[in-house]
Amino acid sequence: MRRVPALSFAVMLLVGTDTFLVAPLLPALSARFGVPPARAGWMVSAYAIGYCLTALVAGPLSDRLDRRRVLLAGMAAFCATTAATGLARSFASMLALRLATGVAAAVAAPQIWAAIAQVMPGRRIVPAMATATAGLTIAQLLGVPAGSLLAVRSTSDPFVVVGTGAALVTAALWRWFPAVPPSSPGGARPGLGSRYADLARTPRAAGRFGAYFVFQVGNFAVLSFAASWFARDFHLDQTGIAAAMIVLGAGNTVGALVGPRIVRRAGQGRTLLAGSVCYVLVYAVVATAPARWAGVGLLAVAFTVGGVLFPVMMNLLQSLTTSARGTVSALASVLMYAGSTLAGVIGGPLLAALPSFWGVSLLALGTTLVALGLWAASDCLRPEPAAG
Repeated sequence: MRRVPALSFAVMLLVGTDTFLVAPLLPALSARFGVPPARAGWMVSAYAIGYCLTALVAGPLSDRLDRRRVLLAGMAAFCATTAATGLARSFASMLALRLATGVAAAVAAPQIWAAIAQVMPGRRIVPAMATATAGLTIAQLLGVPAGSLLAVRSTSDPFVVVGTGAALVTAALWRWFPAVPPSSPGGARPGLGSRYADLARTPRAAGRFGAYFVFQVGNFAVLSFAASWFARDFHLDQTGIAAAMIVLGAGNTVGALVGPRIVRRAGQGRTLLAGSVCYVLVYAVVATAPARWAGVGLLAVAFTVGGVLFPVMMNLLQSLTTSARGTVSALASVLMYAGSTLAGVIGGPLLAALPSFWGVSLLALGTTLVALGLWAASDCLRPEPAAG
């Protein structure tokens, strides 16, 4: 079990890097395939579509199988499709391969959260999830600039390198990741719809998933439009924006690393409450930041808190059931993508409608308060003894 956190970190680092890889390469890929920027954006959308549609099916199916086998199959397909993406010869083949990569990632990534909740001892679940979260945040921190640097010689190189790394991690998973058999291997096997219906009837499930979705709307609104705020109000160029986003990513990573210690001392309920209050305070004042260092610093505080809270939220969702953890992971992933999509739709008009960062920061403040109410209603904020 000691290797599970490290292997989970590696999987999420690669999946996260692949997720963030295409966006900064869009201008170069647009030129490579001779398509206008408006159409090039489909290379990002194809991955998200493949992920969301597959996760809804793969999650319940994985609850019937050994998660180790599902994870290995997903990662093997992920390394193959990612490496093949670097060899795409047309825009159509690129879209097909990005769709396929999203499918493979949706098979593999949710198994990490479900397996951690299933195989790790209770007091080590949040630290293990924090380690996996750190993989995602480091991918955000280093994946984009690393991909951009690798693409200097050729836009194929980033995909080939990530695919090769995924092949090595797949071999490590085959060697060291433990078997994770189904929680309820016997008896009748309900259909996909029944899995989601049973989960919906689980006490407190609607409130917790609703809180997670609402939280992600505000979270992704800030993440999506912080760079636009930096450019518009503080006149940062691309280099300055990249540096600012690295600072935010670093804050998220630090939060993921120190979060388990905070949870051990304070417990999940107090940590979630205190983190939400911190969010409210930051978003109430960030738009008044007089200089770029203040704006970046305040958002870095919020991102650090986010790194602390994400593993707590995932554990609260996983604790809803012992027999449908894959379904929980898949639904959480879909809600995250849905939240990011809604944030993109409403965040832009809000940024344009109000001065400074008020539109987006007030949205994030409001979603935090709504999410906090839902967490409270679903019995997540009560004090409990610190783990360990």
